[in-house]
Amino acid sequence: MTRSSNTSEPWRVGVLFSRSGFMAVIEETQFRGTLTAIEEINAAGGVNGRPIEPICYDPGSEASAFGRYAKKLMVEDGVSTIFGCYTSSSRKAVLPVVERLNGLLWYPTLYEGFEFSPNVIYTGATPNQNSVELCRVLMQTYGTRFYFIGSDYIYPRESNRIMRELIRNSGGSVVGESYVNMGAKRAEFLPVMREVKRAQPDVIFSTVVGDGTVYLYQAYAELGLNPKIMPIASLTTTEAEIRAMGHDVGEGHITAAPYFQGIGNERNSTFVRHYQKRYGEDEPTNMCLEASYFQVNVFAKTLEQTGSMDTEILRSSVMGSEFEAPQGDVVINPIWGHADLWTRIGRANRQGQFDLVYESPSCVRSDPYLLGYGRSLRQRSLELT
Repeated sequence: MTRSSNTSEPWRVGVLFSRSGFMAVIEETQFRGTLTAIEEINAAGGVNGRPIEPICYDPGSEASAFGRYAKKLMVEDGVSTIFGCYTSSSRKAVLPVVERLNGLLWYPTLYEGFEFSPNVIYTGATPNQNSVELCRVLMQTYGTRFYFIGSDYIYPRESNRIMRELIRNSGGSVVGESYVNMGAKRAEFLPVMREVKRAQPDVIFSTVVGDGTVYLYQAYAELGLNPKIMPIASLTTTEAEIRAMGHDVGEGHITAAPYFQGIGNERNSTFVRHYQKRYGEDEPTNMCLEASYFQVNVFAKTLEQTGSMDTEILRSSVMGSEFEAPQGDVVINPIWGHADLWTRIGRANRQGQFDLVYESPSCVRSDPYLLGYGRSLRQRSLELT
C-alpha cells in the first residue's frame, strides 16, 4: 500500500492488544505505550504533515481473536502495519495473516526466539538478551538447583527448554517443573508452591504470564517463603504485575529485562514523565510498554524517510535503523529483523521498582537462534531453520 505524499490523509495503523481478560494486566500497558507514542508524534505535526490514526481492537486475551482481528484490519480496514501481541500464541495466530496478505507486524514482547519472518519486526528481548545473563547471575548468587513454573503454552515451554540447557551447561540441575493453564485461578497456585517448598530449590524460574503472575507470587508469600534465600526469578514479571500483586509481595524477587522504570537517563525521565502525566503519577512503566513505545517511534522515523506504507519499502528501510529509546540506544538488526537491546537484571524493592543487579555496557546484538551458544542450543536452531 503506497500513499501519495501530497495529501493530508492519516497514516492508518492497526493496534491489537488485550484490554480485557487475563492478559490485560500487561497488554493494557502495551496499548497505552503505543498510543502515547502516536499522540506525541501527532502533537509534533505527525509524519510528513499527516497524523497517525490507530485502528484499535481488543482481542480479549483470546489467541484466535488476534488472527481474526488482524485479518479484519488488513482486509476490511485497509491497514498494512499492525502493532500488537504479547503472547507467542497470539503472535503465531497473526503470523499467517500478515505473511499471506503481506502486512508488517511490530511485536514488542520478549519471546522464545527461533523464529524469523519477513513480515515481523521483533522489538522484545530474545533469550540471549535475558536468559543467558540471568542464569549466570542466579547460579553465582543463589545456587544451582532450579524449579521451573510456567503458563502452559509455547513461550514458557520453549524458554524453559533453553534455560534448562543453560543451567546444565553450567553444572546446575532442574529439580522440578510445573505448568498452569492460561487464565488459571488463584487457588491453582497454592498446590504448585507447596510442591516447590518440598523440592527446596535454590531458585524458582517463572515464565507465568498475565494474572497468573500475580497469583503465583501471592501464593509464594502466603506460604511464608523468603526471597532472600529462594527468590522467584522471571523474564515476564514487570512493574505492572508487581503493582497488581502488591509491592510487599514482589519485594526481593528478580527479573531480567531490557528496561526498568528506574534506570537513570534523561530520555527515560522524559518518557516516564509524559506517560504518568497522561495516565497517572502512580502508573509505572515497564519493558513491554517501553518496547511498544519505541517501536512506534522507529516506524514513524522510517515512514518519514520513505513516505510509504508499503511493507517491502518499510521493512527494507527500517533494517539497521537506530533509535534513542528510553532503555538506551537500540538498533533493528539487519540480519534478523530483531532489535539489539540492553540486558539488565533487577531486584524488586518495596516501592514497586527494580534495583539494578546487572547492566550490560551497551545494547546486546540479537541472536534469536542462539548461534553463539552451546551445541545443543545451536542444534535446535538448525532443526527450526
